[in-house]
Amino acid sequence: MVEKDVTDLTVEKNAVTFEKVDYSVEGIHILQQITGEVAAGNITTVVGPSGAGKTTLFKLCNGLQSPNSGSIYIQNHHIDSYDPIDLRRKVGIALQNATMINGTIWTNLELPLKLQSKELSEDRASELLNLVGLEEAAFQKKTKDLSGGQQQKLSIARTLVNQPDILLLDEITSSLDSVSRQDIEELIANINQEYGTTILWITHNLQQALDIGDDTWVMMDGEVVETGPSHFLKNPKNDRVKQFVRGEIE
Repeated sequence: MVEKDVTDLTVEKNAVTFEKVDYSVEGIHILQQITGEVAAGNITTVVGPSGAGKTTLFKLCNGLQSPNSGSIYIQNHHIDSYDPIDLRRKVGIALQNATMINGTIWTNLELPLKLQSKELSEDRASELLNLVGLEEAAFQKKTKDLSGGQQQKLSIARTLVNQPDILLLDEITSSLDSVSRQDIEELIANINQEYGTTILWITHNLQQALDIGDDTWVMMDGEVVETGPSHFLKNPKNDRVKQFVRGEIE
C-alpha cells in the first residue's frame, strides 16, 4: 500500500489557513493575530458586530489586500505564490450589492472570461443559469429588469464562471426578502453539495449562520474570539460572544 503524502492530506483538510495575521491602516489595527483553519468542502459562516474586520478578512483571502504580518495559505500554498488572476479564479467573491454592468444577462455572465480574452459557450452559460435558478431568463434580458434576488443569483453565476474552489459570500442576502433569501440559501447549499465548493459566508443573521453553517467563526474587534461547529452559537463559552448572541453587542 502506497503511503499518502501528508501535504495532500492537508490540502484536502484545509481550504484556507491563517497564521498570526495582522492588518492595520495608518496605525489602526483592523485584524489582530488571526489564526485558524477553514475546512475544505464545508460551509463556514462568519458573524460578529459591525467593524469586527469580517470583510477585511475576506479581502485578504482574495488578494485584494495584503496582511502587514502573518501568513495566509490557500489549499496549503502560501497566498503570495499565486498569480493574482489565478488566485481570484480559485477564490471567488460575491458581495452584498450585486453590482451589474450595464447590459444584458449575457454581458454580465461572460465578463470574467472576456477579461481573460476567452469566450463563454452558450451551453456553459445555460448550465450556470440553470444552476442558480435563472434557467427561464433570456440571455438578452436587461439586468436592470431583474429583481434584487435575480441579480444576486446572476452575480453568483458570474462568480462561478471561473469554477472557484473557494467561494466568499459577503452579506449576500441582507437586502433580500425572505423568499429570495431562502432561494439563495438553497442555491449555496446545492453548490456546496454538488461541487464540493468551500463556502465562507459573512452574515449578520445568526439564525442563518446556524441553519446553513457547518462551522462558525465569531469575530469581534479584529479578533476571532470563538469558533466551532455552528451549533455552539446556542451556548457559546466566551462571555463577549454570549453578549453578542443575546443582542447586547451590535
